[in-house]
Amino acid sequence: MDIMELMRTKRTYRRFDNSRKISDELISDIIESARISSSACNLQPLRYIVVKTPELVEKVFADTRWAAALPDGKGTPKPENHPVMFVIVTYAEADKTKWTDTDAGLAMSNMLTVAWANGIGSCMLDNVNRDGIKATLGIPADVAIQTVIGFGYPVHKSELVKLPDDGKVGYWIDDAENWYVPKRSMEDICVIK
Repeated sequence: MDIMELMRTKRTYRRFDNSRKISDELISDIIESARISSSACNLQPLRYIVVKTPELVEKVFADTRWAAALPDGKGTPKPENHPVMFVIVTYAEADKTKWTDTDAGLAMSNMLTVAWANGIGSCMLDNVNRDGIKATLGIPADVAIQTVIGFGYPVHKSELVKLPDDGKVGYWIDDAENWYVPKRSMEDICVIK
């Protein structure tokens, strides 16, 4: 797959085959891609907690909220479709700078790209119970959770579609639980001078 096809198909996935585990080698590659990502002033404030033990994955899952833009929990994975791994992106509160969130975005983009290049889908989650996750994982009070990412082999499609005529950007799912994500056109987002 060429790089642009990889980028077009690297979507958010919310239903996974939880009978398929992610190999330790792929986990290492995913975290290595975050480790070597660009960092402002090369401060490297981010730390990562990989949660792959099924019991802990389920405890973390209980403190996450999925697809808030959809009604009635329609976007929440069923038990047989939970992720098989979470990566918790953290930083020490004392190390936070105005660039920490940018660093996190770069690191997460690397992780999601490496995962998808290996057929592993992902979903970044900010709507989480940080205190609950910290208690479950024993994360110290002075360490902040920036984002939680769920990973697994997807069991649905997620594809880009043309923005509808009404201009609404909301994503939707069909009866087969495949996802459709409208994107603005190149002309709508970019001016070249």
